[in-house]
Amino acid sequence: MRDLGGHRGRGLAQSIDWSLVICYLLLILIGWVNIYASIHSTEPSSIFDWTCRSGKQAVWIGTSFILAGIILFALNPRIYEGLSVPIYLFTLGLLVAVIFLGIEVKGSRSWFEFGPIRFQPAEISKISTSLLLATVMSQLGYRIGRIRDFIITALIILVPMMIIVLQSETGSALVYIGFIFMLYREGLSGWLIFIAGMAILLFILTLTASPFVAILTLTGVATLCTCLYSGKFRFWLLVVAPLIVLMAFVPMILDTVALKVLGEEAIAAATESGELPLLLKIKPLYVLLGGLCIALPISTYLAFREGNTFSHLSTLSLIAGIALVFSADFIFNDVLKDHQRKRIEVLLGMKEDPAGVGYNVNQSMIAIGSGGFTGKGFLNGTQTTYGFVPEQSTDFIFCTIGEEWGFIGSAVVILLYSVLRARIISNAERSREAFTRIYGYCVACCIFMHLFINIGMTIGLMPVIGIPLPFVSYGGSSLWAFTIMLFIFIALYRNEKKYF
Repeated sequence: MRDLGGHRGRGLAQSIDWSLVICYLLLILIGWVNIYASIHSTEPSSIFDWTCRSGKQAVWIGTSFILAGIILFALNPRIYEGLSVPIYLFTLGLLVAVIFLGIEVKGSRSWFEFGPIRFQPAEISKISTSLLLATVMSQLGYRIGRIRDFIITALIILVPMMIIVLQSETGSALVYIGFIFMLYREGLSGWLIFIAGMAILLFILTLTASPFVAILTLTGVATLCTCLYSGKFRFWLLVVAPLIVLMAFVPMILDTVALKVLGEEAIAAATESGELPLLLKIKPLYVLLGGLCIALPISTYLAFREGNTFSHLSTLSLIAGIALVFSADFIFNDVLKDHQRKRIEVLLGMKEDPAGVGYNVNQSMIAIGSGGFTGKGFLNGTQTTYGFVPEQSTDFIFCTIGEEWGFIGSAVVILLYSVLRARIISNAERSREAFTRIYGYCVACCIFMHLFINIGMTIGLMPVIGIPLPFVSYGGSSLWAFTIMLFIFIALYRNEKKYF
């Protein structure tokens, strides 16, 4: 059969990207086997027993195959672009409704419960957001550098993200940050990604070091970027950098001067009484801010004379960064919930709590480390068998893989994800349609964020925020959502490939 353009349509075997399907099937199989390994000592021995998690997962896997088949063979891929708006709005409705009508699970009100079945709208919101982004950004005349288009794009991402935050489902909300990589591919300035990274760094430095260290670091980075952009690196190296280094010694200089002028006994007495003399009231932060108050107007004037727009933006970024530093304590103490604060404190080494908040991570790291190179063998993991790691079949499924299959098994899983993501991106780049390309990048970004956060969480590089490992962790909502997301892309690419 020929299409209207005279091209002969390809058969099923040729039009489907079977490498994606094989990676999908292998990850599902690995997940199913390790779910059984994580619960076999406390639940029925058969992997097919539908009363235990491995049996229930088998049901979810079977229904996922049905969904994949429907997407590939029963639905026209052209419908997704036309239905993206109503699907997005419907999903937003579910996200709002679950706050009032859903059940609370571990402090998060993000689940609907229908008898034995639980459903999390946040999982499908990633699909609806990806489809709408692809629809909007593939329109003729769209330019992400244009303010109107950028605002619309940002709202598509931020609205569901903020609603999910209101559900106290931090992990799912963080996944939306991954869309920034797709935006970068479509023309978003890399400076925005850099600024986001700097914001995270400033927040961490403020909590773990001091506002003085955070602002000094910000000043060094901002001035370096400005001078590099303006071709004045030599000026930064010879003038600005020495001033910043000198400023770093201000705390030591102030302490030395106070010790020389007042004496150790007078300082101790003043500190104890709380009545500090003027010399002790001078803080390094005040000196730094005073220097910036002098330098910023001068640099702004010079930039205005030279017509250097980047310097103006750098100054605004510096001011915004300083505002973030001073608001870090408020965000940490008054915005974040108690369990979130404790997890961040343990992660950053601010507190030690091996028997409390840090228990899951410590036990997970023990399990992964004990697996060695080849692992202890299937059903032979002691941490796994005796249930030392809570949520081992869901959020911490990777530690089961690490303990029983070792470095080799963990590397195989990561390799499968790498191949999956690389193939998605490769197909997206080869796509003739912008809708398929953008949606493909959205899928790759979501999978990457889940992989990065989940594995980072199990090895102690990320706070415990509760996020599944795609296709591997136990749970129907996650498996269905990622199956639908992946196979929509396979169907879109197949529809193009059939005739080319």
